[in-house]
Amino acid sequence: MEHHLTPKPRSGGQVLVDQLLIHGADTAYCVPGESYLEVLDALHDVKDRFTLINARHEAGAANMAETYGKLNGKPGICMVTRGPGACHAAIGVHIAQQDSTPMILLVGQIARNTTDREAFQEVDYRAMFGPIAKWATQIDDAARVPEYMARAFRVATSGRPGPVVISLPEDMLTDIVEVADARPYEASRAELSSASLDALKTELAGAEKPMLLLGGSGWSDASAAAITRFAEANRIPVTCSFRRQDIVDNLSPVYAGDFGTSTAPTLYAHQREADLLVVIGARLGEMTTKTYSTIKSPNPQVRLVHLYPDPNEIGRVYSPDLGITAAPEFVAAALDGIDLGRADVWGDWCDRLHADYLTDTQAPNGDAWDLDMGVALTQIRDQLPDDTVVTLDAGNHTGWAQRYLRFGRPGRIIGSTCGAMGCSVPAAVAASIAQPDRLVLSFVGDGGFMMSGLELATAAQYGGKPIVLLFNNGIYGTIRMHQERDHPGRASGTTLKNQDFVKLAEGLGAHAERVTKTADFAAAFDRARASNKPALIELVTSPEQISTRTTITKLREAAKQKAMA
Repeated sequence: MEHHLTPKPRSGGQVLVDQLLIHGADTAYCVPGESYLEVLDALHDVKDRFTLINARHEAGAANMAETYGKLNGKPGICMVTRGPGACHAAIGVHIAQQDSTPMILLVGQIARNTTDREAFQEVDYRAMFGPIAKWATQIDDAARVPEYMARAFRVATSGRPGPVVISLPEDMLTDIVEVADARPYEASRAELSSASLDALKTELAGAEKPMLLLGGSGWSDASAAAITRFAEANRIPVTCSFRRQDIVDNLSPVYAGDFGTSTAPTLYAHQREADLLVVIGARLGEMTTKTYSTIKSPNPQVRLVHLYPDPNEIGRVYSPDLGITAAPEFVAAALDGIDLGRADVWGDWCDRLHADYLTDTQAPNGDAWDLDMGVALTQIRDQLPDDTVVTLDAGNHTGWAQRYLRFGRPGRIIGSTCGAMGCSVPAAVAASIAQPDRLVLSFVGDGGFMMSGLELATAAQYGGKPIVLLFNNGIYGTIRMHQERDHPGRASGTTLKNQDFVKLAEGLGAHAERVTKTADFAAAFDRARASNKPALIELVTSPEQISTRTTITKLREAAKQKAMA
């Protein structure tokens, strides 16, 4: 992208599109609206350099942009119209904030001369998005578009990455201005100082049973490989935070599992054994700490070293013995090649944790269920390409993927850590459109699919070929699980009466079929891969098999015993 060194007259919309190109953006996801026609028109002139994907719903568009940010490490761009469009897109902003994903949401806004009259679709986006975005603002002067956009890209990618929301008054976008372009942005990321590296090495050298906990965003393939080499050279067991299992190859001899919704009881026991926990890139949020119970606040029961790119997060919940502000990529690069000379001491500890992980992920005994997805997934997992992308929705059904699939770079796991339903299908669509030759698997429940499943039409339109594995058990599974635990036998609001998902998917342009038996899954999966178009496999599972570790009957029995105690 050439800079306009001698500014020429441009509309605000043209200036904005030029800034997107200058800062390396190549794709945006949208639902079009009249409030930002000038941006859409300017994009028409750069179709050879910029791809515009129109989704079927603003939530889908926002989830697609958030997925782009996760996969590429650059801000995903979402464009929506004012009022209802922005409200629909809010969930994507919330996901990006809690998942630390770089993202920029551009919202068409009412004209400036109608402000504060409750004009058609008027909303104050600074007030609306202020609590859930890193920065929410409005550009009132077209001459300042380069300034605002340069700042937006920097804020979205610097420190702890996150979402930026920019409101664009429609009349500002039509103003003609002469203004110079900004320079391409550079993210500000904290490096690891030599003193901090020495302090970290000292902590590790004094431990008998150290454990690494990796998570958060900002991990490239190179930094993931570097931290793996360090852990393997020193025989330090590696765990991951919720839905970040792709940082380290799960078959590496150092991998011990993840802390999330599908964690093995043995891993929690090992965490209690550890005498040093080194956390790199993870916030230590509610899901990773089992509602802040496995690590005590404010003073952890284990010696804690916390390395994080934002100093405001260190000590926010847990007071570490050593807190270091550093981005994961710099930590991994600094540790790569270091031999602490303790591999012989830590070897047995590391082997025990990895062995327990392998045991927990062996194929279950599937005789009790007509369709046991634990058995089915273990049958296909070894044939999946190394670069497979797996997208996860919210719900208990994701436990089968999280427990029984293997992850690791260049493959990716893309799933909201804030429990947002409806994100898996649009995430898979975005990933597959971006790289149609890459296998993309979407895990979604019958409830979540009905929130965003129409985005299969977007995949069909743009050549994406995700395979959607739709778990149909006729209930909102996670909520039913909680009901049966707290109010056994009193289901309320959690039963679903589903329609014909196969016909629905076929109507959207997808290959589709229904599977009811474990033995039929592998062949159906092969047919979906061979169809060369979007595909959906409806998996009819038993609501009794409420998770990978328990059943409704067991939950009711436990509740009964608790009541009698």
